Amino acid sequence: QVQLVESGGGSVQAGGSLRLSCAASGRALDRYDMAWFRQAPGKERELVAVASWNIVRKHYADSMKGRVTISRDNARNTVYLQMNSLKPEDTAVYYCAARPAVHFTAGQAEYSYWGQGTQVTVSS
Repeated sequence: QVQLVESGGGSVQAGGSLRLSCAASGRALDRYDMAWFRQAPGKERELVAVASWNIVRKHYADSMKGRVTISRDNARNTVYLQMNSLKPEDTAVYYCAARPAVHFTAGQAEYSYWGQGTQVTVSS
């Protein structure tokens, strides 16, 4: 079992930045692909970014390319999401997710472990 706890959310003005963290416990993350998803009010949960277990492969949602960076520190069992130039439409609950590294995928149905989420609110 992998337990995931997100932190770093908050309220920022448009154009601002936030760095989200996802701390894992229970298992070492160095054999897990990690991803960030988000869910805005009234909308379905969607992908933000995903990184392979060895950080060699990354994938970003088109809506956030150039504005977010996913990184990970396997020694600290932590994954990060740096978000810049935030927009009001980025307001959502952001979730960290993990899956054993078998094949690289951004499909959320493939992710077995989820955190509780952290709220990001961007005001105009």
